[in-house]
Parts: sequence; C-alpha cells; structure tokens
Amino acid sequence: FVYQRPQHLMSRFARDYNVLFHEEPIPTEDAEPWLEVRPEENGVQVLIPRLPAGCEGDAANRAQRKLLDDYLEKLGVGELMLWYYTPMSLAFSDHLAPSLIVYDCMDELSAFRGAPPQLIEREVELMCRANLVFTGGYSLYEAKRQRHDNAHPFPSSVDVEHFAAARRPQHDPEDQAEIPHPRLGFYGVIDERLDLELIEQAELPQRDNIHYLGGKTYDELPQYLSGWDVAIMPFALNESTRFISPTKTPEYLAGGCPVVSTPITDVLRTYGDTGIVRIADSAEAFVAATEAALADAEDRDGLLAKADEILGDMSWDHTWSLMKEKMQCAI
Repeated sequence: FVYQRPQHLMSRFARDYNVLFHEEPIPTEDAEPWLEVRPEENGVQVLIPRLPAGCEGDAANRAQRKLLDDYLEKLGVGELMLWYYTPMSLAFSDHLAPSLIVYDCMDELSAFRGAPPQLIEREVELMCRANLVFTGGYSLYEAKRQRHDNAHPFPSSVDVEHFAAARRPQHDPEDQAEIPHPRLGFYGVIDERLDLELIEQAELPQRDNIHYLGGKTYDELPQYLSGWDVAIMPFALNESTRFISPTKTPEYLAGGCPVVSTPITDVLRTYGDTGIVRIADSAEAFVAATEAALADAEDRDGLLAKADEILGDMSWDHTWSLMKEKMQCAI
C-alpha cells in the first residue's frame, strides 16, 4: 500500500533472486481458497491468498500453507531463503527448510494497537530460527541484540534522487495550490503514533488552517514536498514510537525541507545536533522550532549543503549491499 522499506529492499534483491512477497490474505466470494499472483514491474512477484469468508484461525493458516506449497512446487523451487517482516507468517511457513532465515524487524509490532496476542510468542520462535536479524533503527537493535547473537541495525535509508526532485520548482498539485504559505507538511499514516493533542494545541485538527489531502502515491510525494516550507514529524511519545526510526527524516532532507520533530530517540540521536532537524517536546516548543526552521529555509544554499552532508551515503542501494554481504556470510 505504502512504498517503503520492504518495497525498496525487495525490488533490489530481485536483481539477484527470484523474490516472492507473500502478503496477508484478502477475503473472496469464491468457495475455495486460491492464490493471486501479481507480477510487479520491479521483478517481485506478489502472492495474495484469497480466502473464502469465514476462513479464519487455523483453517486460514492451513489454507495459506497449502497455497504456498503448491505454488513453490509449481515453480520447482529448490533452495529457499526466507525473509520475515512479521513473526505471524510462521503460522503457514514454519515447515519449510530454507538455507537462510532473515528477520527484518522494522518496528516493535507488539506495541501497535490491535497486535495479535500471540505475536510475542511467535517472535521468540522466529528469533530462535533466524540466522540473521536486521532492525529498522538503533533503538530497536538495542532492544533485540540481547536475544540474538547475529543482529545488526539498518536504519531506513532514502532514495535521494527521487526526493531531490522536490528541490527543483514543481507545479503545485491542484489540491495544494490554494493553501497559503507558510505550509507545514506531513505525509504518512495517521494512527496512534501521532501526537494529536500536540497538534490540536497548535490549532490544527479540524480547523481552517489544516488540510487533509488524502492518500498519495510514492511518485507524487516530491511534488507535494516541493511546496512545503517546513516538514513536521509530530510523533507521540508512547510504546508504539519508542523504537521507531522514521524514514521521513532523510526523505524530507533529500527534498531540501527543514524538519521539526518531537524527541523520538532515533531522530534525536541521529539528527539532533544537525541544526536543520529541530527537536521540540511541547506545543509551545514546536511553534518556536517551526519559526526557527522557517528562518533556516531562507538560507537555501546553506540548508541544502547541510542536508547533503547529513545524507552522505544513506541510500537504499548501500543498505541493500551491506545486507546482502551479511546474508552471504551467514549461509
């Protein structure tokens, strides 16, 4: 749905491997389960189990297991490597005998609203099975490294070239064109990770000066980002954000936009002393930091130079290359 870490990495691994990305099941009106296979332009095959209504729990796991086994047999797959984004996938894949198991732990999933109660137990099992554990940030790595002796932090990277398009003058999208400046922008999911109370104190939700523009594709983001004056990351400080390392930070910087964020640990430790990612821990501090960020934006050349210095070799190609090296060593 959202083009992020899994898409960036799997599309690169597809250069060297036959990548099958197994998604969560979707209900179907058909009487029997079937597997939708959707080839992507980047070489990844997306597998989507279509399960009849009412097929849940153990029955759903058995159905997904059979669909997966049948498809692997059809392809004549010999050697397997398994890459997990959620321990819950063990329910239909724990019988497979791969040469390598990687757990790419993007988030502390158990802290998210609606997390399955058996998730923690499943993660313990996956940690025992995995040859390699990658984490989406340093805080998450510190939480997981005691549980696995081959864990490595890989904070999310950035497609610099893609977002650098925002540094050039862009045609303002129609739904953004009439919004006056200065503009404070945020793109991403609105859920329990956002500090909605902080935003409300800053006189935003359901007021004349806030605009909800709806879902946008990955390709559209630079065009919107180009029209912002300051990018904001008003994350709440709670269990669901304790270990996050937001991909938005380097994306905003690649687009040439100063950033104001709440004191998320990985943002503070990575960008807190950069001068163009300002940290604020209250509504009042957020307003003051935003005013300072607007002043930063006036020195366009200085802003872009600092952003480029921070980004350095922070690219998905670099991350993919380092991960591939760890995998080859673990086989």
